[in-house]
Amino acid sequence: MLKEVLGFRLIGARYFNKGYAQVVGPLNSTFQSPRDNEGHGSHTLSTAGGNFVEGTSVFGFGNGAAKGGSPRARVAAYKVCWPPVGEDECFDVDILAAFDVAIHDGVDLLSVSLEGNLIHFFNDSVAIGSFHAVKHGIVVVCSAGNSGPADGTVSNIGPWQITVGASTIGREFPSYVVLANNVTFKGETLSATALPSNKLYPLISAAKAKAANASVTEAVLCKVGTLDPKKVKGKILVCLRGDNARVDKGEQALLAGAVGMVLANNDLSGNEIIADPHVLPASHINFTDGYTVYKYINSTKSPRGYITHASTKLGTKPAPFMAAFSSKGPNIIIPEILKLRESTSLSQDEIFAQVLPSNSTAFRGIGVMPKPKTLHPISCSNKKGTGGVDLKKYKLEGMLLTHGTYSLGMGINLYVYIKLN
Repeated sequence: MLKEVLGFRLIGARYFNKGYAQVVGPLNSTFQSPRDNEGHGSHTLSTAGGNFVEGTSVFGFGNGAAKGGSPRARVAAYKVCWPPVGEDECFDVDILAAFDVAIHDGVDLLSVSLEGNLIHFFNDSVAIGSFHAVKHGIVVVCSAGNSGPADGTVSNIGPWQITVGASTIGREFPSYVVLANNVTFKGETLSATALPSNKLYPLISAAKAKAANASVTEAVLCKVGTLDPKKVKGKILVCLRGDNARVDKGEQALLAGAVGMVLANNDLSGNEIIADPHVLPASHINFTDGYTVYKYINSTKSPRGYITHASTKLGTKPAPFMAAFSSKGPNIIIPEILKLRESTSLSQDEIFAQVLPSNSTAFRGIGVMPKPKTLHPISCSNKKGTGGVDLKKYKLEGMLLTHGTYSLGMGINLYVYIKLN
């Protein structure tokens, strides 16, 4: 499948783990490989350089031809991130080594995803590595970060770095939440399954469905072990967005016996809704609509509702608009250098990309499948650490992307592509 998508254009793959080994000790043979075991590299590598693939869809949604951002590019991959030690998985010693080798290899463009605490350039391994790459004529593109919507969260603020935010595209997968009082809310989903038509189901909030030993704070987020199957079975469960993964909330709902899930935004997520391939009928709605759904549930003894099956709609407006998670300016380290979330962005929300086979009980049997990836252009989500060096904590996770993409096969967390057209 790697050959099918990337052809023979994957021309190099390296790994760097000496900084990691300094912390965790001797490494066995499984660490002596650039192969992607986590899955994100598989998304990112061929998202950036994947070939044209006809008939790509997610459960029949968004069917069409998909490609990487630069389908004719030659690509190389540099792996620097490993299983976490505490909160650290990508170490600056390894990151800087990867920069050095990428420069020596003669790449034309280096796409890096690192986010962490904002510190001065002199202590910032990404800024240092990027600076030397630019000195050698290499374009370096970095993510603004995934710490929005708060102000002053933008990462990678060096004037020699092209810093890119995340925005949406003009494509939606609408699904509607219909209440028994005839109020309807527009959401999104890529659920493969659908509820039988013309039937209303009992609605219950996750807070009311909590297990005896769970706190309301944890249960409302539909975290593992917080739901009581006796309360959930046969109902549509309303979960609040936050902390754990959106699709994990759906899995917990399914395992507890729910027939469907309404995923409601918290106040920080606001109006941003995302289509995910949930394992049960589900719809993701915004904060205001979620508040109304909760209010309805609390206003009646027998709340009921329904979730419509999704469809594909193209050319939707407004688009693009900034993703809520995209980090924002101003630059709090050197205010004279403008790095604003709105200044440079690429349409990245709900991009189709590839995943590894899942170990999840609910996903088992689905195997490798294309899925939409809410992906900051060259983006990251975790703060990572250093290998014996007191430098900025980062994780490499993403790529420079354009629009509709497909990703498959071997991919690593630091990516470079070489244009040899």
